[in-house]
Amino acid sequence: MNWLMTLAPESTNPISHGLTRGVLAELRALWHLAWPILIGQLATIGMSVTDVAMAGHASAQDLAGVSLGVSIWNMLMLTLMGLVMSVNPIVAHHIGAGETLAVPHVVRQGLWKALGLGLMALLLANLAAQVFDHMDLEPAVRGVAKGFVRVSSFGLPAFTAYRVLYGYSTSINQTKPMMVIALLSLLINALVNWLLVFGNWGFPRLGGVGCAWSTMLCVWFHLLALLWWMRVSPAYRSTWPFAHWEWPQWNMLRSLLRLGIPIGITYFAETSAFSLIALLIAKFGSAQVGAHAIALNFTSLIFMFPLSLGLALLTRVGQSLGANDARLARFRAWVGVGLTLAFAAVAAITMALLRQPIAAAYTSDPEVATLAAQLLVFAALFQLSDCSQVVISCAIRAYKVTRAPMLLHLTAFWGVSLPLGCVLGLAPRWLPFAPAEPMQAQGFWIALIVGLTVAAIGLLLMLRRVASQRILIG
Repeated sequence: MNWLMTLAPESTNPISHGLTRGVLAELRALWHLAWPILIGQLATIGMSVTDVAMAGHASAQDLAGVSLGVSIWNMLMLTLMGLVMSVNPIVAHHIGAGETLAVPHVVRQGLWKALGLGLMALLLANLAAQVFDHMDLEPAVRGVAKGFVRVSSFGLPAFTAYRVLYGYSTSINQTKPMMVIALLSLLINALVNWLLVFGNWGFPRLGGVGCAWSTMLCVWFHLLALLWWMRVSPAYRSTWPFAHWEWPQWNMLRSLLRLGIPIGITYFAETSAFSLIALLIAKFGSAQVGAHAIALNFTSLIFMFPLSLGLALLTRVGQSLGANDARLARFRAWVGVGLTLAFAAVAAITMALLRQPIAAAYTSDPEVATLAAQLLVFAALFQLSDCSQVVISCAIRAYKVTRAPMLLHLTAFWGVSLPLGCVLGLAPRWLPFAPAEPMQAQGFWIALIVGLTVAAIGLLLMLRRVASQRILIG
């Protein structure tokens, strides 16, 4: 434990009066910032859980179609989230340095960036929907998948704007608004799904496409509700970003893009690896696609804890760096990593023990439930790697280092996971070392474990080096 004593300077050292007391104090501060984010993220992913669960109880075809549509939506949504996340470290640094007057300009330019990205994503989503016409799918599955992508795509411009304001609000320590809004949105999502998926109360029965309408409406609700909250809350007055009109300014946009593009590519590398699995195993039938969707959906639910912790850690570390306290930043980063590893161990054990009830809660199809329970074993195995890599990535981004993590994630997911997954899952005959029979979804999940482990170890070493170098620079 002696190494931990060197992580913060004497003047601001949170452990100067005792190691245990200092760690507990930082855990309390981190959790105070993270728990509203966690509730909000759980509510947000809960909408996706509701979509998959309701589609699963509508029919196996609706479940498969929604799963394929969600794979495109998630790929675009998370890539966009990464692209606009550059607002977070910049605002956090300004807050840490006491430069509140610089924050509104960053947010305004971030919104211009979000508008452009959201409109491009809308167009790209509709083009991407055409890929289903070239896949060997059941006609009902193809119709639901295309309909989901096309309808939900109209929420992408609102999503990018919301994520800019989300990053701004989080970086000024205001996380509760997103929690309340997400909880309300979850209720709206469940109601609209119930009305449109099953055709209750005289509404048309849209099946899986009803989930898309619910998703799109809830995304717009997120944006409008957060704007209203910002308007009435005194916490935003000192950094209010809408005091006057401002046209796009290339210098700030270039800075935001320089930080955001590598983060966006990083998110794309990871999410595309998961999403493409659904497309690659589609030829094995609806049961395989549905089982993959269930395992991925529940894993995404667990993933919200490290993601929320990572966003809070980005703020904590970024504010320390803005205040020129590199030792405190390193201390905060490693405390966050330690908390994440403890959570991951508990999550892995719980997921493995409860895999069958979890699968049964998603679907009434016994074949899909059995396959999903098998995949949840693999999901449990990669919890330590998956949880730690997302938190460490956020800590590194607080240092405004984004290109090296991007290259590492591309290597881990596109250089390791996808090629290995294709070998194990598809078993191409022209490869002499491929398995005799395709392992289907299980082969891809084994490959994900390997890729995530590569990413986690690489990022751990990177954080250690970046944090130490920042201290040496002073």
